[in-house]
Amino acid sequence: MALVVVMSVMNGFENELKQRILGGVPHVQLYGDHVLAELDDVTEKLPKGALQSVSPYVSTEALVQVPGNLAVVTLQGFDTGDSAHRTIPTALEQALIAGQWSRLATGEYNIILGQTLANQLKLAIGDKVRIVSSKGAVYSPLGMLPSQRTFRLVGIFAMQSDLDKHLAVANIDDVARLIRDPRAAQKQVQLQLNDAFNAPKVASIIRSNSTLSVTDWRQRYGQLFDAVGMEKRMMWLMLALIIAVAAFNTLSALAMVIDDKRHDIAILQTIGLTQAQVRRVFLIQGCYIGVVGTSVGLLLGILLALFINPILQALGTHFVAGLGQQLPVQFEWTQVCFIAFFALILALVAAFYPAAKAAQTEPSEALRYD
Repeated sequence: MALVVVMSVMNGFENELKQRILGGVPHVQLYGDHVLAELDDVTEKLPKGALQSVSPYVSTEALVQVPGNLAVVTLQGFDTGDSAHRTIPTALEQALIAGQWSRLATGEYNIILGQTLANQLKLAIGDKVRIVSSKGAVYSPLGMLPSQRTFRLVGIFAMQSDLDKHLAVANIDDVARLIRDPRAAQKQVQLQLNDAFNAPKVASIIRSNSTLSVTDWRQRYGQLFDAVGMEKRMMWLMLALIIAVAAFNTLSALAMVIDDKRHDIAILQTIGLTQAQVRRVFLIQGCYIGVVGTSVGLLLGILLALFINPILQALGTHFVAGLGQQLPVQFEWTQVCFIAFFALILALVAAFYPAAKAAQTEPSEALRYD
């Protein structure tokens, strides 16, 4: 029960991170002067069903400047035309809470920011901001002058993650003009995958079959997801010890039963019960304990995981900061089946020693004083 509940919550937490962070950034980026020419050959070698979309993409680090304040952002340029050709990641597109993506038309120099960043800079729809980028900087008698343009805020998105503070989105052609590289959209391509966790495998395949420069989301967010994975493994290890303790209790219980029933075992042996049959009796008893305990634990674990948020609400307990936030729960049934199998195997292994000890009972010794 403990393993099912905790691992389901951990899976839900990891999935929330995947949706809120990786859902708004390119999963794999390809760079090269001839990236479009090699693109078809590269995508044909990828596993079937791995690829969700392929689109031109421009990105640069920039400053968002307003009177009296500024912030560092990653400015991403996407094709933001009609919905049939729009290349914005689906999760990011659905996170828009104000404005319209279609307002990011070519040549209008409009921009959409995250909710946290907009609040930090005290911006509202229609306000103007200055975007400054070191890409495309030019040298003058006064020194190096960064590229800069004035953009108008036409939308706000809320991914409820770190992206709300560090991500800005504009039209791909406007970003290319900002960094003074009209061919930027022909040099960079983003791949969106059906499963973002397949990015390392996809990137490796592309590297081995092309001369393109390849990066993926791990360069920026890999440490975060590695930490989450480590926490999952440690939680699994610690809670697996609960099952190990339960198996030890099975061993202890059977050992006490055998000690209490030595006379009965001896009598059964005298009327023809073999050592193998005695051993089988106690193995069956150990398996019965394991099956019943595992079944009850799985049932209670699934029910508790399904209703954990109403239960916490009834108890007035909040594990997630912020009002309206709930614990995310996601079942991985392969994992649940493995937990059940692991528990049953431990129960069976725990029954071997008591069963072997029972089979070694000597009737003459057990009945000596009776």
